[in-house]
Amino acid sequence: MMEDSFISHLVELRDRLLRMLIAVGVVFVVLFPFASDLYDLLAYPMMSTLPEGSMMIATGVVAPFLIPVKVAAMVAFAIALPYVLYQAWAFVTPGLYAHERRLVVPLVVASTVLFFVGVAFCYFFVFGVVFDFVYKIAPKSISVAPDIENYFSFVITLFLAFGVTFEVPVAVLILVRMGVVTIEQLTGIRPYFIVGSFVVAAIVTPPDVLSQLLLAIPMCLLYEVGIIAARMFGRPGQRGDGGEDVPEAGGERGAR
Repeated sequence: MMEDSFISHLVELRDRLLRMLIAVGVVFVVLFPFASDLYDLLAYPMMSTLPEGSMMIATGVVAPFLIPVKVAAMVAFAIALPYVLYQAWAFVTPGLYAHERRLVVPLVVASTVLFFVGVAFCYFFVFGVVFDFVYKIAPKSISVAPDIENYFSFVITLFLAFGVTFEVPVAVLILVRMGVVTIEQLTGIRPYFIVGSFVVAAIVTPPDVLSQLLLAIPMCLLYEVGIIAARMFGRPGQRGDGGEDVPEAGGERGAR
């Protein structure tokens, strides 16, 4: 009986992963003809700061084809993300308590929105500030011609860094809701978090002070937002008399 249930869960997981891949694949096929345009859009923050007439270079043999395709795949995943998250949510829902279900949906929506806000902040503000600063102080004797592979790697790194950074309020709220930490502990470790933010920013961003500040400062501010959110919504889940979670009526946790 347990073996049949385990196999059925594996089959369901396989089916939902397949649906995720198909959704991303369909969007990718639609975007593929526009891969070059998508890369031009991604490169706009840098190209707008370079001297007029400057162009990027491709040192790899297949880089002019491969990098735009990677950009199209990245955008396809971003567009299909709501459906991907829905499939993940549908898989784990039967194993959650009623109060956990009420909590997960807002957290998934909030974390998704915050991730894209972080990416947008990076694209529309950070890139322009950093590129303008770097190329304004560059020696005039240097001819700037960035490589498209290096630029793509740089962009992905910063997108992930800022996207994850903007998840700090959600992470803080989850930790408080789970009882891992208290609000008093969070306020007590604030100085350590600030130092840690600058250390993380120094590791994941380019070796210039400006980009490090643009990552570390929002991280610290979002930490404060997380504490405020925890004060407002960080109530512990439903507990039974014995201190254990109370499952929803009509079934036990984990039943599918």
